[in-house]
Amino acid sequence: MSGGTMDSGVTGNNNIQPIITECKLYKRRWLMLMLFVLCSMINAVQWIQYSIISNVIIKFYNVSSFAVDFTSIIYMVTYIPLIFPASWILEKMGLRVAMVAGSFGTMIGAWFKVASSSPDRFYMTMIGQTIAASSQVFILNLPARLAAVWFGPSEVSTACSIGVFGNQFGIALGFLLPPLLVEDNDDLYEISSGLSKMFYATAIISTLVFLLIYLFVKPSPPLPPSLAQANQRATNNNDPKNFIKSLWRLVYNYGFLLLLLSYGMNVGSFYAISTLLNQIILEHFPDNAVDAGRIGLTIVLAGMLGSVLCGFVLDRTHLFKETTLVVYACSLFGMIVYTFTLSCGHISVVYLSATLLGFFMNGYLAVGYELAAELTYPESEGTSSGMLNAVVQVFGIIFTCLYGWIFNAVGDKRANLFLSGTLVVGTFLTALIPSDLRRQAAQQKKSLVN
Repeated sequence: MSGGTMDSGVTGNNNIQPIITECKLYKRRWLMLMLFVLCSMINAVQWIQYSIISNVIIKFYNVSSFAVDFTSIIYMVTYIPLIFPASWILEKMGLRVAMVAGSFGTMIGAWFKVASSSPDRFYMTMIGQTIAASSQVFILNLPARLAAVWFGPSEVSTACSIGVFGNQFGIALGFLLPPLLVEDNDDLYEISSGLSKMFYATAIISTLVFLLIYLFVKPSPPLPPSLAQANQRATNNNDPKNFIKSLWRLVYNYGFLLLLLSYGMNVGSFYAISTLLNQIILEHFPDNAVDAGRIGLTIVLAGMLGSVLCGFVLDRTHLFKETTLVVYACSLFGMIVYTFTLSCGHISVVYLSATLLGFFMNGYLAVGYELAAELTYPESEGTSSGMLNAVVQVFGIIFTCLYGWIFNAVGDKRANLFLSGTLVVGTFLTALIPSDLRRQAAQQKKSLVN
């Protein structure tokens, strides 16, 4: 779409400013999205690659189960203190700097782990994992921002869901490949060989992704893709004081605060399930370590499908609040079904319940990002996504630790019922979120004026 009219922009402090609303969609937007998907994928694949083969890692490095769990938890721990400076860098320096920084750190972390395929080098694994985890802060809050900067109003939710798809695809590979590459074996040399293959493959692909991003990623298109983005460009201010004011406006946004809590409970539950999945599946099916990875893969693949479908629904209906509530309630239902099918004795049934759980729980990710963008417009999508993900990491750490403790103390059923209880609370909080769609209102207002 294009035009050359003048219009008044709505700013965070309600000042009226004349802005140019000439808009255009560029074909390059799809290249930007695909490069981001690769960047997010190769970082996410490293998150769960130890936990899903925890029985092998415990044996090889002679470490505790908590040490293996911490290879996942470190992704959550590093995010919390780093997200606000990373969000400010995104706002001040743009998408290109954030993606280059994220892909570079992911590459460096992966090469550190290449040197860790020896039983006495678990510390090298943790250094590499910490670097990769720290790089995540430049990546995880980009889908909504990239979608808003490059895509038009009728495709922004779909683009955001595809961006989330990259992270989920990486997690899927993290579930699938380690059990296939690193088999449980009493011969430590064989385990070392499997780990070395996994680490080299990750490092080489990370390097290729970094080079592609460095060469081809652009910070933004010459002209904005939508009227809402045109307004946001005109009112953007890189002053650190403005960034802090934006954070305070988000803190005082009642609907966004409710979304923060409910989103944190949902995604934090997914983090806990993913981290302990190997241990819980082996509790019921002792000889099915490979199936633990495949069940994790099933959860994520179903979620990827759910995410894309939800993005499509949002773009067609713009029913952000209603879609969020339905998907959240279905996540709760899926969690209850999963809880009571684990002990049925038939692993095929567990695959089916995992599919149901993943479709809605992971499908919720993109829906949450987009509702946050609607509730907080004209604040930057990167800032609102950063706050969402920061809260997710807090809930992820707490839920993973509590989930593991309850599982070890009284079994998986009560541990899963604990997560189900948190989703009941999250569903209630979601129902209380007002349907205050500010971005949609701004877009419709400008369209009418033009």
